[in-house]
Amino acid sequence: MAHSLNLESLFWLPKPPPDFGQRCRSIHDGNSVGQQLRELASYDLDENQLNRLANAIVKARREKRSLLPLAPFRLGILSNSTTDLLVPPLMASAVRYGFDLECVVAGYGQVVQTALAPDSTIHKAKPDAVLIALDYRDYPLAFSPGNGEAAKTAVDAAMDQLDAIRGGIHAGSNAICIIQNVAPPAEVLFGSLDKVLPGAWRGMIEALNGRIADAIAGTKDILLDIAGLASMVGLANWHSPEEWNLAKLPFSSGYTPMYAEHVARTIAALRGKSRRCLVMDLDNTLWGGVIGDDGLEGIQLAQGDATGEAYLNLQRYVLTLRERGIVLAVSSKNQDETARLPFRKHPEMLLRENHIAVFQANWNDKPTNIKAISEELALGLESLAFLDDNPVERALVRRELPQVAVPELPSDPALYVRTLSAAGYFESVTFSDEDLKRADFYQDNSRRVALQNQFTDLEGYLQSLEMTITFQPFDETGRARITQLINKSNQYNLTTKRYTEAQVASAEDDPNVFTLQVRLVDKFGDNGMISVVICRKAAADAWEIDTWLMSCRVLSRRVENAVLQEIVNVAKDRGISQLTGRYIPTERNQLVEYHYEKLGFKQTGSEHGGITLWELDVDVAPTESIPMKVQRHGFAMAASVG
Repeated sequence: MAHSLNLESLFWLPKPPPDFGQRCRSIHDGNSVGQQLRELASYDLDENQLNRLANAIVKARREKRSLLPLAPFRLGILSNSTTDLLVPPLMASAVRYGFDLECVVAGYGQVVQTALAPDSTIHKAKPDAVLIALDYRDYPLAFSPGNGEAAKTAVDAAMDQLDAIRGGIHAGSNAICIIQNVAPPAEVLFGSLDKVLPGAWRGMIEALNGRIADAIAGTKDILLDIAGLASMVGLANWHSPEEWNLAKLPFSSGYTPMYAEHVARTIAALRGKSRRCLVMDLDNTLWGGVIGDDGLEGIQLAQGDATGEAYLNLQRYVLTLRERGIVLAVSSKNQDETARLPFRKHPEMLLRENHIAVFQANWNDKPTNIKAISEELALGLESLAFLDDNPVERALVRRELPQVAVPELPSDPALYVRTLSAAGYFESVTFSDEDLKRADFYQDNSRRVALQNQFTDLEGYLQSLEMTITFQPFDETGRARITQLINKSNQYNLTTKRYTEAQVASAEDDPNVFTLQVRLVDKFGDNGMISVVICRKAAADAWEIDTWLMSCRVLSRRVENAVLQEIVNVAKDRGISQLTGRYIPTERNQLVEYHYEKLGFKQTGSEHGGITLWELDVDVAPTESIPMKVQRHGFAMAASVG
């Protein structure tokens, strides 16, 4: 018998401790304040608990405590509904994803005026993004049953209003717009005919939502699918006539935690903090039973059996995650040969060994195996989610590896897929061809690690990879992926600067900016775009390295040396004699603390916060043989690398 999920709660998160309120009040000073706040945000919090956590955040700010490692993010909010009550839950939910969120709220009912006024509070605040939170009451959708022309005119007018708001935001602050689509009212006039009758509410709102999605596609703006969220919980539950009449609340206050969670995870996806790898237990997670005890014939994994079909549904969902680029790994307490048996021989098994990038089956504890998976894939622990039916194992991983996302699983495996989906670990705001290939990228990387273990010298291993590196300037074709990398890369990233797609596009044609997108192919496959560089002219004969990031999956392959030599060659060709750079430390980029030193730069100074300044004379820059072929597109070069 399936147990229902409480859709007013964040049911995939563990319940808060009994002393949650006391913990909020007793957060102490020191470097760990931000970490304590994030730990408290990791629970299934109701509206009151979110407010308590927000009070703790406000108190810490008032006392000027450091909230590091939380990253600042400023969000403007435009709505014709009451939003003041939403701000504390938004602040608290953002902490769950590592953000110190500041909300700037426009005056009630002042959406268009605020967007269009150059000196409005929103524009003066220079937000990172603006949430346009309008519902069906805020659009000029005049009811006109049976009148198709009037319905089209109404939808056109609604889009004109939204376009004016977006245009005003872009012109006034150049911020990204997070645009809610529209949840239709629960009430209908014609029953099922409302969906197809021109001029009826349901049909017009559906048409408007389609137009919103089309307008956003290919732009820097982002859709927040409130229509989908309201549909999931039920329109009659989402809309509260009583709360609208009393306080102009746009939805039932019971769904405030869910709404705030969706806004926060959208911001996280915008900043590249979505998960990229799903690590899975096996027994009673991917199939019913214990393979070591029950044998191949005894595990539950078959059509016609309710429990077996539940596990098949999970495998089917996991496969679709892989098809969209999520890397799959296994961590199981088991004999390796026994654990692999269903993947190899069970006729109903959908997942096979070739779908798994790293297979860890042994008697080590789960945190040890998960760390090994992280290292083999060159993915940080914050990129991993872990699926396990055992509450003891889940608690252990949460305690030892708090960076890893670990959903609470219900007792009924039929609800595993719904739980994993609702958790939103793999939320995306963009999707590229390279996302489709990501799982293969990391799987190939695992094969490279296996090959490396066969060599006793690094040079021999690198030569055996038969690498080809390709350099070219930024262009329209690579723009979406370049923007994605700039906003996702955290570990091998010297400055962790973030740029929108529009800003990336402007760099392409700026004569004072040198850009580089780098791709790498080897005998195991195409690694895709693995590095991005932006240099800005700091003087007539000097470039400042504004952005230099690389994918961690190509570490220790001398890619950084090849990239530097390319920068130096182009610099010489353009009369640049000096390169300057800076390392701006963050919680996650300690990996590149000595990047410039290793490449021959000299440290010229330091700044507050551990920032170091570096300089390289291009005429004396070190040159060395690079173990890869070089190709160039988009610019002519006389010099060569390697």
